[in-house]
Amino acid sequence: MKGVILTGFGGTEKLEYREDIERPSLKPGYVLVRIKAVALNHLDLWVRMGALSIKPELPHILGSDISGVVEMVGEGVEGIQEGEEVIIIPSLSCGRCYECQRGDDNLCKYYDIIGLRSKGGYAEFISVPARNIIRKPSNLSFEEASSYPLTFLTSWNAVVTRGRLKAGQTLFVWAGSSGIGVASIQIGKLLGATVITTAGTEEKMRKCKEIGADYVFNHYTQDVVKEVLSLFPDGVDVVVDHVGERTFDRSISILKKGGVLSFLGTTTGDRGEFSLRYAFVRQISLKGVYMGRRSDLFTITKLFSEGKFKPVIDRIFDLKDVRHAHKYLEGSRHFGKIVLKVS
Repeated sequence: MKGVILTGFGGTEKLEYREDIERPSLKPGYVLVRIKAVALNHLDLWVRMGALSIKPELPHILGSDISGVVEMVGEGVEGIQEGEEVIIIPSLSCGRCYECQRGDDNLCKYYDIIGLRSKGGYAEFISVPARNIIRKPSNLSFEEASSYPLTFLTSWNAVVTRGRLKAGQTLFVWAGSSGIGVASIQIGKLLGATVITTAGTEEKMRKCKEIGADYVFNHYTQDVVKEVLSLFPDGVDVVVDHVGERTFDRSISILKKGGVLSFLGTTTGDRGEFSLRYAFVRQISLKGVYMGRRSDLFTITKLFSEGKFKPVIDRIFDLKDVRHAHKYLEGSRHFGKIVLKVS
């Protein structure tokens, strides 16, 4: 089969497009999917560069957000038919432990993400457990369907499950043009919150407002903390921070008493400094976020099928142009998701 192999850790030269990769086998309880599209995430960059403590066995195949068509169904699989258009839940867990049984599969001891340790979707086929299959919303193209699972699942956890955002409250999201930003803005507006975000250009600021943001500030030219507190002197209820070291202390400083910081990314570094006294006096809650409960992706997919969420795609690349796609993502020129068209 055709696909892209990660041959080592480093730059984009470590990504090699080939047409002679062995097709994955089909085990009992698994489903073989012919991949149509796979979206990029910053996770792909971090794995490629070897920047994470978790490193896959090489050679590896990246890609977590996958849509396609069921090619074959393994022994013992029921309710899934060949030819069905599907998306794949990017989460992998044992399904047997206490955390999995109570629905918190992202706390599973054996938790993994497709494309992290296990082989992902930069290829023509993938074999996944049958329970990782969700029917693709008929109103979405394959490219659109691949654009939302990981970011919307993580953002739902940050805003709804961990953030507990309510109607009438205020949500602040850094970098609204990113995948997490686009998802968090839409989730916040669906819940009836006032949404504030940031972007780095006038065009991106305009697009943030088009998808629902009430206020947008330029994080390069404006004092974001000053601007937010001028609008909301007591602070905001929930902050979603996926930037990391560069913004962590500012995220805490714009929270109101009893506010929640949902943090989930380290794009600018993984060291955060802040005043412990300030945080406990104001009774601020720090909520780490890592992916989300797989069951929430069914709710999210239903909302996409009803048109309540909209996929936002910046650019589509052919699979063989994966190196250009990675460089485009690294350059932060995008608004929304970058997608690879596979077949």
